[in-house]
Amino acid sequence: MKNLFRRFSVLFFVIILNYASLYSQNIPYTILISFDGFRWDYTSRGITPNFDYIEKNGVKALSLKPSFPSITFPNHISIVTGMYPQNHGVIANTMYDPVTEKLYQLRDTFEVRNPYWYKGEFIWETAKRQGVKTASYFWPGSEMILAYRRPDYYEKYEHDRDYIERINGVVNWLKLPFNERPKFITLYYDLTDSEGHRFGPNSPQVNAAVSKLDSLIGILFNKLDEINMRDSVNIIIVSDHGMTEISSERYVNIEEIADNPNCKFINRGALMNIFIKNKNEVEDVYRKLKQHENHYKVYKPENIPLHYHFNYNHLIGDLFVLAEPGWSVGTNKDKDRMNDYKGGNHGFDNSFIEMHGIFYAIGPSFKKNYKTGTIENINIYPLLCKIMNIKPKQNIDGKLENIEFILKEKE
Repeated sequence: MKNLFRRFSVLFFVIILNYASLYSQNIPYTILISFDGFRWDYTSRGITPNFDYIEKNGVKALSLKPSFPSITFPNHISIVTGMYPQNHGVIANTMYDPVTEKLYQLRDTFEVRNPYWYKGEFIWETAKRQGVKTASYFWPGSEMILAYRRPDYYEKYEHDRDYIERINGVVNWLKLPFNERPKFITLYYDLTDSEGHRFGPNSPQVNAAVSKLDSLIGILFNKLDEINMRDSVNIIIVSDHGMTEISSERYVNIEEIADNPNCKFINRGALMNIFIKNKNEVEDVYRKLKQHENHYKVYKPENIPLHYHFNYNHLIGDLFVLAEPGWSVGTNKDKDRMNDYKGGNHGFDNSFIEMHGIFYAIGPSFKKNYKTGTIENINIYPLLCKIMNIKPKQNIDGKLENIEFILKEKE
């Protein structure tokens, strides 16, 4: 009886594997590319022929609306989880947890790879559970120390990694034997964000960055042609947020106004989270900041406007400060460094159009020469699930019906 059961179990396992193999053959390949800080209107500057090609032969959205706050890590994770930052857990690039007293920072490799911070299910986790192989050539959250929460293939982030080498890495994954080949791949570039911070969104340096990233699309197209996969691959190009001009003259010292040694200030620039050791002093600090409210808004978490979807996560702090677009908030220490604030920044109100990014798509799954209005980035996760024919996680904020109209209708 035991032998019969073992044979049945082996047969069942083989059938499942074969089914998964046949199932995956019908899934198109998809490359999701992020150009960090690429503002929605950068492609209107007459220097992006490859974006123009995608616009004529694929899908272009008027803009991609980021989730709030309009910051890098929260929005990259919203794109691949379909959740608002307060729900997936990463509410900023720097976070303080008052319960554990842990500090999450981009340059802290241990915390960036610590699964504790990531409450949402990433698209590669969803795919892996359903037998679809994935890969990531850089993406926030892709390097977690738990293997089952990572893509099947991934690269550890290296800021200065050669741009062409990244494309070659993606193409090499697509050249793997069929059953080992990932169906979904991410690719990331920081250039427009880095140059935008340094020089501002209207600078010659940003124009050069836009042109260079556009040329990378052409290189990717050519390399897909070389392996005869151009017509088999969907390419989706997004950005996490936009960029707006700032100035060292437009600065508000929140620490000076709060005037309380029990305040712990986390983040600066477009926003700030304030943690107050003595909870009896919260009202006093709030009153002071409210009285001097000029070029910023101060909120208790429960009073943050509902349209931000950002009011019930303990990482937000006791008080939350949001700067007016183009202004900066900070501390005494930050004030001394304001001469470095010469370029651009983001993180502001996500309805402010200069915070919006891009959404372009081309490939076998997408309509041709189709233009749509603004898309919210939380809807990309269910779109990816639809393309890969997998079931999305049920607790997401995104909705397929808000984006699936850009897909080709099945014949």
